[in-house]
Amino acid sequence: MANLLTAIRLLLVVPVAWSLAVEELLSASVLLLLLIVAVITDYFDGIVARATGSASPKGMLFDHGTDFLFVTSGLAGAAWAGLLPWVLPIAIVVAFSQYVLDSYLWFRQKELRMSFLGRWNGVLYFFPLFGICLARLASNNAIAYLLYVITEFLAYGLILSTLASIIDRGIAPFRQSREN
Repeated sequence: MANLLTAIRLLLVVPVAWSLAVEELLSASVLLLLLIVAVITDYFDGIVARATGSASPKGMLFDHGTDFLFVTSGLAGAAWAGLLPWVLPIAIVVAFSQYVLDSYLWFRQKELRMSFLGRWNGVLYFFPLFGICLARLASNNAIAYLLYVITEFLAYGLILSTLASIIDRGIAPFRQSREN
């Protein structure tokens, strides 16, 4: 059941990314509904996996990989439309790649090795998607403009926090070896 919830989110990757890139593709209301479904499935897939005893490293990788595809594709769609800087989805690709390689190759773990900053970035990457959607829903041009500006500032903050996460994960092995 948990993997089914994750799979629902995976199926939303293309329509959400495409509708962020091409505003006329879906109404803002439908986009909002798809974003809400994505967040609900993201919230409950882990809870369901733990409650049913089906939590596993492969399920965790499926969940985090789907989150990565969802937010990165959505943010890339928004960047394609000129709403966000391209550096954000690119930085997320670097950070997620580092996350996976670091967990499985460097630390030789059998599951992903999460970090505090990386976890919060993963949650906050959804916010610009909602900001753009809410700006599209705004009936007042001034409010829409304000939401776009706030979303862009948030994107720049996420770029900085993603770069900080990359640096933190990059120096973690050296901190650990010094502690041993």
